[in-house]
Amino acid sequence: MAPPDLKTVELTPELWPDLEKLFGPNGACGGCWCMYWRIPEGERYDDVRGPEAKRRFKALVASGEAKGVLAYADGAPVGWATFGPRRSFSRLDRAPSFTCDDADTVASVPCFFIHRNWRNQGVATALLAAVEAAVRREGAATLEGYPVKPPKGSARISNGMAYTGTLSFFLKRGYVHVADRPAGKQRVRKALKPSRRK
Repeated sequence: MAPPDLKTVELTPELWPDLEKLFGPNGACGGCWCMYWRIPEGERYDDVRGPEAKRRFKALVASGEAKGVLAYADGAPVGWATFGPRRSFSRLDRAPSFTCDDADTVASVPCFFIHRNWRNQGVATALLAAVEAAVRREGAATLEGYPVKPPKGSARISNGMAYTGTLSFFLKRGYVHVADRPAGKQRVRKALKPSRRK
């Protein structure tokens, strides 16, 4: 359950300072700056992460191309989840285990980042609910995630590996496992009812 003082807000360019504060000087997840899934074909992640990833992501935020939700507790940013049309995360289509026939009609939520002091307190749940609401408003019928599944015989997943969420987290929230692999990143989906417009 989310803490009672937790609120979620969709990303705008004006909120960049809060996102930068949450990610810290080195960027979330080892300098990723939420660019891992956005790197175009022909480039290597290791050549982009760090300052270059930050520059690119800041430009995407400024242009409104990067979509996401920030979570706040007592006015401070404590969590982040990115989402958008699946095609906006070009690396998904290049991963054989993630290919699908209807990518043009699917929205994706490929990563989360929760401040270390706020993990296991319902922040990811609140973020996913906010993403689902945003995707419904935008008219997508399906939301897809790429959670990690621990190897057989292991129940523990490191925080560094769990940036896409865990399989159990998504399954508990009504997602269907559509690409089962022995371990590692999986593919899950949820059909979303369109939001009712007033």
